[in-house]
Amino acid sequence: MFKKILFCTDFSEDSHWAFTYALDLAKTYNANLLIFHVTPEPVHPEQLSLYLPPEKLEELKISQKKEIDQKLKTHYVKKMGRFKKYQIFLKEGEPFLEIIQKAKKDSADLIVMGTHGRTGLDHVIFGSTAEKVVRKSSCPVLTIRYPGRRFSMP
Repeated sequence: MFKKILFCTDFSEDSHWAFTYALDLAKTYNANLLIFHVTPEPVHPEQLSLYLPPEKLEELKISQKKEIDQKLKTHYVKKMGRFKKYQIFLKEGEPFLEIIQKAKKDSADLIVMGTHGRTGLDHVIFGSTAEKVVRKSSCPVLTIRYPGRRFSMP
């Protein structure tokens, strides 16, 4: 049923919990697991370059890349054990757009991602990457919320 599963992470608790589902599904269906992290671009990148000289900006990017690599190893690669049918992809951009494009480009059969379950003003201010992916994806999306989070009616 599933040949390619796209797991998307922002390194939150919700993402780590969703990974257990993505990995279990990949093992069950002997599917390829595509692990994907999108680093949001700065809101005003031109302003960042005003404050940092080019060499410092490059150092910052290298440092962020190392931090992301370490998080990927700690939270995902080490937990896969003998499972080797995975690939890791990193991208910079608008998370929901990059996720949808990645799913299309790689012909993913399923997208698995965590959701923070924000409501009210938080939802209005921050939006919901997961909600946008669910609404615009051409393949099924499984959203996972960390257990114990309570939903309170507005």
